[in-house]
Amino acid sequence: MRGSKRLVLWICILASFVPFLDGSIVNVALPSITNDLGGGFVLQQWVVNAYTITLGAFMLIAGSLADLYGRQKIMKIGLILFGVTSILCAIAPTGLFLIFARGAQGVAGALLVPSSLALIMAYFKGKETGKALGSWTAWTGIAFIVGPLLGGLLVDVASWRLAFAINIVPIAINMYLLSRLDFKEELQSHTRLDILGAALGVAGLGGVVYGLIEQSRLGWSSPVIYSSITFGLLALLGFIWHEQRAKQPMLPLDLFKARNFWVGNIASFAVYGSLSLATFAIIIFVQQVGGYSALQAGLATLPVTIMMLLLSSRFGELSSQFGPRLFMAVGPLVASIGFATMYLVDHTVSYWQLLPGILLFGLGLSVTVAPLTTAVLSAVSDRQSGIASAVNNAVTRIAGLLAVAAVGPIVSQSLGLDGFRSITLVMAGLMLAGGVVSAIGIVNRPTTE
Repeated sequence: MRGSKRLVLWICILASFVPFLDGSIVNVALPSITNDLGGGFVLQQWVVNAYTITLGAFMLIAGSLADLYGRQKIMKIGLILFGVTSILCAIAPTGLFLIFARGAQGVAGALLVPSSLALIMAYFKGKETGKALGSWTAWTGIAFIVGPLLGGLLVDVASWRLAFAINIVPIAINMYLLSRLDFKEELQSHTRLDILGAALGVAGLGGVVYGLIEQSRLGWSSPVIYSSITFGLLALLGFIWHEQRAKQPMLPLDLFKARNFWVGNIASFAVYGSLSLATFAIIIFVQQVGGYSALQAGLATLPVTIMMLLLSSRFGELSSQFGPRLFMAVGPLVASIGFATMYLVDHTVSYWQLLPGILLFGLGLSVTVAPLTTAVLSAVSDRQSGIASAVNNAVTRIAGLLAVAAVGPIVSQSLGLDGFRSITLVMAGLMLAGGVVSAIGIVNRPTTE
């Protein structure tokens, strides 16, 4: 890979690494935050949820802005805003101030992920696209492992405030790298931002995401929950109705005529729903039933990250060479078998019982993720890659929220051995569904029809 392409790749990796890192690093700081600012469990929930809600709600408009005004420009704005909001979080004098700062931080984070993926699609062509997306997937995935470890170190040695202030380091590095990038993008001339579409999209995604998050606290029967989700769904229906009629829609619905785009998003929903459920259930189960420490629980899934780091780029390259269909069909099957083997774990929760399933899970995920992302984004034109990336990211986030929200009904009371076994079957079924959908629906040729 030439120096200029390596520069672009690291810019995109760092731009996405920051919001992913922040999403995981804050979890270990929550007890210290409430010890300092008060607020108890409610504050802990909203420090996490304010970020998650705005990150999901503003994803579509962020993708549209990247396509309209340039990936580099939107990335720079996102990095600056993320830096400013990180400082505001670090100096927060009260819990309410921190919640609002976290919400603003989520908006900034939404600007970074679609623009980074769209820049990869604009710069890399052919076989290099899959390899680049594989590297992006592997390195951004490391944020989920590094976050809790780095956050724990900062909290123990200094203060929870450093868990936010540390974001300035990768942001400063990336701003410097962006200043060295000489890449002229092809922008959509004579195109305006779809204001009404943007408002409906934010309201729709925000309402649905808020309802899915808060249901764990208030329950599905709460008027707040069903009214929020109903409002969100109605706004999304209004969004679709408006986009069909708008002269310059934020989300051109013609995107869904591309076979690999809509099939890939269905597969993404199943695969990422299973992935979110797995990472949540495994970490909780080994602590509650196996007696693992928080650090041991975090390290339990480390093989998955290592395998993705070593293999994702290679499988992304292979999918660009041979087509994504085989990899998107076989990868989820392998992961599904891995989850099924976890059903055999007994009450001792020996790590040696879990390890075969974790290894198969890691291998299957490494085979799947880069080809899946490549299939979805390669199905549309480069000028629409920002909004296409935003749609895919919104799909995966809602899938994850739905999957975690379903834990309660699945396990009934607590995540004990029987509950975990039930969840492993759901995880395996979702992964298998993703593989079947891909095997039937994905085609091994560029599809922008």
